[in-house]
Amino acid sequence: MPSFVAEVPAASPEATAAYYARKLAFETDCWDVHASLTAGHGDFVLLDVRSPTHYAAAHIPGAINLPHGKMTAHHMSKWPADTLFVVYCSGPHCNGTDKAALRLARLGLQVKVMIGGMTGWADEGFSFESSPATAAA
Repeated sequence: MPSFVAEVPAASPEATAAYYARKLAFETDCWDVHASLTAGHGDFVLLDVRSPTHYAAAHIPGAINLPHGKMTAHHMSKWPADTLFVVYCSGPHCNGTDKAALRLARLGLQVKVMIGGMTGWADEGFSFESSPATAAA
């Protein structure tokens, strides 16, 4: 009798590779975002999709506050059409990133979700900054 783990056979290596390549096309993690920002790689725009009040209290350094409800075609036209946006919210219990990713994709823009959000960032031991609320109009 196989274990609960082996009861359902594992996928083939090819299927596993395809699955994870596809998954990584949709998401990134706090470590990769932090390492990229620290190295000065400016090939994405980091968007904090929480409320201006939460953003003002604490946010990831370099992030721009832009709640998903403010993501309109007019507002997003401030960036080149090929911009990659990385979105985050409070953490795994928050679906703000999903709403933001959906909205950006429907606008024809490239987007990845930073898994873990603020919770993941804190779990990694990375620092936050605070500032006056600066949500885009």
